[in-house]
Amino acid sequence: MKLSVIGCGYLGAVHAAAMASIGHEVVGIDVDSAKIASLTRGEAPFFEPGLQEILTEGVASGRLRFTTETSEAKGAQVHFIGVGTPQKRNGKGADLTYVNAAVDALLPHLSPGDIVAGKSTVPVGTAEALAERVAPTGATLVWNPEFLREGFAVQDTIDPDRLVAGVPEGPEGERAEGILREVYHTAVAKETPFIVTDYATAELVKVAANAFLATKISFINAMAEIAEVTGADVTQLADAIGHDARIGRRFLGAGIGFGGGCLPKDIRAFSARAEELGRGESVAFLHEVDAINLRRRERAVTLVVEALGGSAVGKKVTVLGAAFKPHSDDIRDSPALDAAVRLRGLGANVVVTDPEAIDNARRVHPQLAYERSTDEALRDADAVLVVTEWDEYRRELAPERAAALVRTQTIVDGRNCLDPKQWRAAGWEYRGMGRP
Repeated sequence: MKLSVIGCGYLGAVHAAAMASIGHEVVGIDVDSAKIASLTRGEAPFFEPGLQEILTEGVASGRLRFTTETSEAKGAQVHFIGVGTPQKRNGKGADLTYVNAAVDALLPHLSPGDIVAGKSTVPVGTAEALAERVAPTGATLVWNPEFLREGFAVQDTIDPDRLVAGVPEGPEGERAEGILREVYHTAVAKETPFIVTDYATAELVKVAANAFLATKISFINAMAEIAEVTGADVTQLADAIGHDARIGRRFLGAGIGFGGGCLPKDIRAFSARAEELGRGESVAFLHEVDAINLRRRERAVTLVVEALGGSAVGKKVTVLGAAFKPHSDDIRDSPALDAAVRLRGLGANVVVTDPEAIDNARRVHPQLAYERSTDEALRDADAVLVVTEWDEYRRELAPERAAALVRTQTIVDGRNCLDPKQWRAAGWEYRGMGRP
């Protein structure tokens, strides 16, 4: 099938390359000419495992191309909207500027029978309004939310755990559903659950999923706060309750908390939309979920300062990690960089290292020092803070080797990803989050 993807950021670029990899003819469209030039050369503009390979193959095969001209979407049967919905600068709600601009730019190039498939995360009610704008063209709007995990986005696009399609009622919706099943033919052939809903439900599926995950993470971090004043071990607690099939162990990793371009802004936007609908009390708990998450960042910094004897002034602190999570170079709302900036503000000489995110971090926080080599970053450190659980730190960094590099063997494990016994046996003062 011929597809267009409007917006070639994280979501759009992955979606375009993945759709080409399963046999479709795809044109990716974005207003950022530098990004389009990079993609046209077959160069991924950000780090995501597996993306470079399918991007290179798609461009070389001719099935995948990129342009800044929205008119190039004409002739495609399905048009995916994958632009960003950032948090408003003057509030917590979602900024729909890019979604509205993408649809407005696409309208003159739509033909009767086309499908416009929204993938961006939007406040409930957005699709209904957009459908009215699309209708005069004879095209049909559907809402097809994404459920990508950064670091696994290519896999999640090609082989998702479920597909959701919000469609209009009647024959128009049935036809749109059929076309989407053709688009995702490889997943459908594997009998991946394909859930057909109305617009509002499809919009809520995405934000509800993110709200639930954020709540689960903040719950265990709230337990970490209790553990810290009682002497309990939150990691053992998570293991114990995680054996309950109703709860499960995933997303019960206490630490410095969540970040990234989705969870923080999505739960705030969900709260804002609930307030607009007169149901703010229904998701009032999300305010505390957000507050717990932000408190854990401050707690990690406090642990470092305590380990330094009460003052960070003039002390070298090595921060292991800049990306908000491993297998990504995404630094949006990164707890790692938040902690690094706070420590520098307290007078520490902060050196940040990361396998993939240094260039992005330097552009946003040029006031911090960066070092690509982990060994050089550790050299003469007075304290080490682990904030992104890359394998380079949690599996491959030997405490004995690190001990030979630092000035003082003090480490704060902001992700509870290290083995305390192993590090303490090597002479380190180890401090975890919610661990004795």
